[in-house]
Amino acid sequence: MARTLTNRLESRFLIRFLEYPTLLASCFTSSRSLQTLAYEEVRSSGDRKNESTAIILHGLLGSGRNWRSFSRSLASSLSVSSPSGLPLFISDRYLQISFDFIDSFVVSLILDWKMILVDLRNHGRSTEVEGINPPHDLVNSAKDLADLVKASGWNWPDVVIGHSLGGKVALQFMESCARGDYGESASPPKQLWVLDSVPGEVKAEKSDGEVEKVLQTLQSLPSPIPSRKWLVDHMVELGFSRSLSEWIGSNLKRSGDSETWAFNLDGAVQMFKSYRETSYWSLLENPPKETEISFVIAEKSDRWDHDTTTRLEIISNRRRNVSEGKVATHLLCNSGHWVHTDNPKGLLEILSPNFLSSTHK
Repeated sequence: MARTLTNRLESRFLIRFLEYPTLLASCFTSSRSLQTLAYEEVRSSGDRKNESTAIILHGLLGSGRNWRSFSRSLASSLSVSSPSGLPLFISDRYLQISFDFIDSFVVSLILDWKMILVDLRNHGRSTEVEGINPPHDLVNSAKDLADLVKASGWNWPDVVIGHSLGGKVALQFMESCARGDYGESASPPKQLWVLDSVPGEVKAEKSDGEVEKVLQTLQSLPSPIPSRKWLVDHMVELGFSRSLSEWIGSNLKRSGDSETWAFNLDGAVQMFKSYRETSYWSLLENPPKETEISFVIAEKSDRWDHDTTTRLEIISNRRRNVSEGKVATHLLCNSGHWVHTDNPKGLLEILSPNFLSSTHK
């Protein structure tokens, strides 16, 4: 009898659940540019006052749009992953009450998250925003985020996700929040995701020099660029892979009869220098209370060495009180540095359940 009622309830729940296909399968997207940073929003709905907020930060020479597809998938996965854990009532007396509760609970989950896809200074549409002045380093890149939160009237973000260069901007943001650099109202994110970005200094002898070679090559090119095809062919001739060359070409924008960069190259070079010279080991040794800093290490990435991963593992394995901050590590298999395109499904499987466990307590 109980199994029959459970089957009936599961079937009825599935029907109710499928009444929300638009909300579950797609996200509301909006974009806006302030006199701080340019950004766009990916949301589960266009009308919600009390969402939790996640800020997503791209890597060097990228932009927020690089993460649009993954952010939509993440928002959808966060919306649909919790209802399966709801208890099932097996009494007919409570059947309708159960479904009424499920209906309202599902909707509240669907509308729970908004993702803010930021264009960091010197990147994307933020290159067109006035008032973003040097020095172009991690400290000012993180302060740009704080200025954006304040100017927009948002609550301080619950989660910050940063890839590569963006990972270190995220670490700086948490450190500055905890230190009080942004004022008393600022609170560190409950959770920080650092995607394939090393926390310490990047020594020249421990780097393969590919990023430096790319930047040097771009600085040597004519301005404006004759065409995207010319750029791709030229970089392939210089020995770069076609996939990397085509990605670099995707950062061009039309200007009259030629192409210009969608980033400020000189400013980006300064940001990369700051990325290499800055260390956040002290933050990881003493993370702010009730926060979690999670590192995703791509299995095939060339960014990591044995000493760095070992030190991270030692820190993450320390026993801490519940109220203390903690550090965690996750291995993303079958992926190189470009985690959101190399293995987006695997990255989603790491982030999604841990979002819920860490921020919906």
